[in-house]
Amino acid sequence: MAKAITSSADGVSANFAALAARIATLRPGADQELVARAYAFSLQHHQNQRRRSGEAYITHPLEVAAILAEMRMDETCIAAALLHDALEDTPATQEQIAAEFGPVVAHLVAGVTKIDHLDLAGSGPDRPGARQAETVRKMLLAMVDDLRVILIKLADRLHNMRTLRHLPPPRQQAVARETMEIYAPLAHRLGMGKVRGELEDLAFSYLEPEAYAQVRSQVESRRQVSEDFLHQVKARIEAALADLQIPCRVEGRIKRFYSIWQKLRRQESEIEQVYDLLAIRVITGSVRDCYAALGIIHNTWHPVPGRIKDFIAMPRPNGYQSLHTSVIHESGQPFEAQIRTEEMHRMAEDGIAAHWKYKDGGLTAEAEDERIGWLRRVVEWQQEMRDPGEFLATLKVDLHPEEVYAFTPKGKIIRLPRDATPVDFAFAIHTEVGHHCVGAKLNGRMAPLRTPIQNGDIVEILTQPGHAPSRDWLGFVKTARARQKIRHWVSAQERAQAVDIGRRALEREARKRDGGLRLLRDADLAQAGTEYGYLQAEDVQAAIGYGKISARQIFGRLAGDRSGPAKTPRLPRPVGGEGAGPILVRGFHDLMVYRARCCHPLPGEPIVGYITRGRGVAVHAEHCANVQNLMYQPDRRIDVAWAPHADAPQPVRLRLHTDDRAGLLNAITAVISASGANIGHIAARTGQGRATIEVILEARDLPQLEGIQSGLKAIAGVHGVERR
Repeated sequence: MAKAITSSADGVSANFAALAARIATLRPGADQELVARAYAFSLQHHQNQRRRSGEAYITHPLEVAAILAEMRMDETCIAAALLHDALEDTPATQEQIAAEFGPVVAHLVAGVTKIDHLDLAGSGPDRPGARQAETVRKMLLAMVDDLRVILIKLADRLHNMRTLRHLPPPRQQAVARETMEIYAPLAHRLGMGKVRGELEDLAFSYLEPEAYAQVRSQVESRRQVSEDFLHQVKARIEAALADLQIPCRVEGRIKRFYSIWQKLRRQESEIEQVYDLLAIRVITGSVRDCYAALGIIHNTWHPVPGRIKDFIAMPRPNGYQSLHTSVIHESGQPFEAQIRTEEMHRMAEDGIAAHWKYKDGGLTAEAEDERIGWLRRVVEWQQEMRDPGEFLATLKVDLHPEEVYAFTPKGKIIRLPRDATPVDFAFAIHTEVGHHCVGAKLNGRMAPLRTPIQNGDIVEILTQPGHAPSRDWLGFVKTARARQKIRHWVSAQERAQAVDIGRRALEREARKRDGGLRLLRDADLAQAGTEYGYLQAEDVQAAIGYGKISARQIFGRLAGDRSGPAKTPRLPRPVGGEGAGPILVRGFHDLMVYRARCCHPLPGEPIVGYITRGRGVAVHAEHCANVQNLMYQPDRRIDVAWAPHADAPQPVRLRLHTDDRAGLLNAITAVISASGANIGHIAARTGQGRATIEVILEARDLPQLEGIQSGLKAIAGVHGVERR
């Protein structure tokens, strides 16, 4: 990436000159005059502005342009990057930019500005999920229209993450979380491995500072030894390939901090057991040379069984191609070898940007690959989703890497996410196959529908006409397509049942009143429903069926009762032995309330309510994994809030991953006791020098719990603390 730009005028000018020189090197024949005019315009309009770091504001658009120049983006994209903040932060108008630089540049700048205006990172009661969802929707639509919009936004986010230290801590957390959840996965989906890796590491350093510091310390303590090892391996590979006259260049790398942390947490292992901690990258001139290099490496060192992956024959959906193998050096040190051509290497580093070509102002067919196909599919299904939470959750699942390749009995390859099931496979083939799925065979043998599919499995789906999807499937499917289709089906069935229940409840209430049957006309129901936010008669019937309002309230409205719903809800006796505590159901009364057992939300924690059948309102923490499985029907969601003095202790389960050492349990209990919390249960499992400790404690509120978690993470030998 480009060197840091200084805040002095001379430094800014010098770095623009460096930018121009880089463009000339990477894109000979580019319209440098357009870029120079964009720089002059941006310099003039931002001349009196400074960033929080104290630097001249122009340093930011220059850095964003430099990042895009390294990706070999065209001069139109680079000019738009230099101007990307002009509409938001200066008096410049879109019409002025169009007149000066043309409609395409103005369109790109306007697209980036629309994304910035909505600010994904906002949160709190005044920022419902609908606004965040709308931001992402606009971003996706802008990408379909012109992918350069999101490339500029990714470069903008990358530079902002590099300078995030200048923002206050709450803002750092919000921006880092948004980066980890949306922008880094999006960069991955577009094949931009270099950008994705840096975004993840930067976000990781703010979201998990203790874990980041620990991983970094472990890597740095062995860096010199690791680099010496990689240098020796590199020399041996270069010599072996030269003997066979195979042209190549060889690079060494140490795995990124965030990737190391993910693997350590997933495998509960030591850093020495990470096979791909150290990697050699062999870049050759042809596919034939790639396979020849693989053979030489396997003849030199013993390969690790099950660690050979051929992404050349079966590329990942984001376009990534490479051969991967893990081998054991004679010293006992494992390392990974990645083998690819120069073209594959560019695709792995820059993704969609590597094949970016424009002709007559439009995207060429060369760039219409799987990455664009995925994007178009996302835009199609997102338009069908009314619920913002469902949309965002589904998008986050779909942004994750797809790593499983399965086959139909006829040999067709189906790409699926890790841990995908036969139900995901069925919906990937066709919606009707998914709807009518009753069973599956994996490699010729019957298997439960929730069985995770493994690489290379041959999957046969058994169907039965008239069969319908099960709500239980939402608990294990992994793909956005399967989840959306199941939710759509179940929602339609649930709503039809609710409408029928509501209609019968109205009829029963009508029979109790003189002339009541006359009041059941759709127009009357719609009129009464407007007082509760419902515009159609069917919506009123559904709300009654879900238990949100009663038939008595509707007839009261029609009879002229204007008292409306209670402004201060009456909290009933808790249900099922799980105390709801002081939780308010906004706008309604006589609703049973209880905390969901799956997440035990604490006062101060963001919560959502979900109307269950016969048990009242279940209150979940927003982060609860079950929330998205439950919230397939937005009509059953209800606003809930903590009362002002909600501090009754509630049970919380924590899981700690630690070293197995003497005195650790004493240190853990001391931290919890010092916080004023009670310990209800503690248990430990040990093995191979590591331990997993389960603790159930009683916490008053979220700040107390966060203080406990911070204290536990600070204990020597504690590698991770999870809330279960």
